[in-house]
Amino acid sequence: MRNLNLDQLQTLVAIADLGTFAAAAQALHLAPPTVSLHIKELETRMEAALVVRGRRHAEMTPAGEVLVQEGRKLLAASDDLIELVQRRAAGREGLVRIGVSAGVSTRLLPWMLAALSKKNPGIEVKLEAVGSADSMRRLKAGTLDVGIVASPQPHVPEIQLTPWRNDHMVALLPATWNAPELVTPEWLATRRWASFAPATQMHGLIASWFGQAGLNPRPFLSLSYPGALKSLALASQSAAILPLEEVEELQDSPEVHVRRLHPDLMRPMAVAHRRSSARSLTIGHVLEVLADFS
Repeated sequence: MRNLNLDQLQTLVAIADLGTFAAAAQALHLAPPTVSLHIKELETRMEAALVVRGRRHAEMTPAGEVLVQEGRKLLAASDDLIELVQRRAAGREGLVRIGVSAGVSTRLLPWMLAALSKKNPGIEVKLEAVGSADSMRRLKAGTLDVGIVASPQPHVPEIQLTPWRNDHMVALLPATWNAPELVTPEWLATRRWASFAPATQMHGLIASWFGQAGLNPRPFLSLSYPGALKSLALASQSAAILPLEEVEELQDSPEVHVRRLHPDLMRPMAVAHRRSSARSLTIGHVLEVLADFS
């Protein structure tokens, strides 16, 4: 049985992205008859029509859309495999894929990457912004090497979780607000405030803080990234609850107030990786640097 031809698959994806056979031929540096042949052979292999040619535009059939969608994953996996082989052949240490949840400080990440680069310049890190639950699933599946996740997480036998950081959460408020020294759930619930997206554990953490006071206020806006929430407060649009490390440089800013919460709210984080006696030295080096920032 003949295997799927990745060059032909790439041609189909190019047509889907660029809209015409001619544009795909130009982008892939192929002769137009070669592009047509790729699609013809691919349709023969699939036993299905994949592309409908129009006068000015080529459209995917339903079968073509499925093949393009799943084919992108195959092409990405192929690129990753080639990169891995080339790095090993060149004697470089390798690639480590790290899943980072929305709660990880955008200020902390550059420091960690700089420390890793200084200690182990041969390691390349690929950061992926994924939720904690997705990180755990991908660690189990082997498509991530390390995850920085919210804690606690459900027990997964294949995954080792190590407590990492336990950071104070604070309220970031527009400077125009008459803010108390300690922000309570009762006070903030009557103001305009923004939160992390519902799919994140940060959202649940903040909801629990309100819930302990018997409150369930609806946020003015939900966003996925700390930087976006910080921008809302800086623009005097709303308050936000964020990790202290995310806003430390704003404590003396005239544009916002940084206030402690009462009762205190802590953001626990953990480092997750697969349990394996054959864990690579590369991943071990990354875990050592992460431990330095615990």
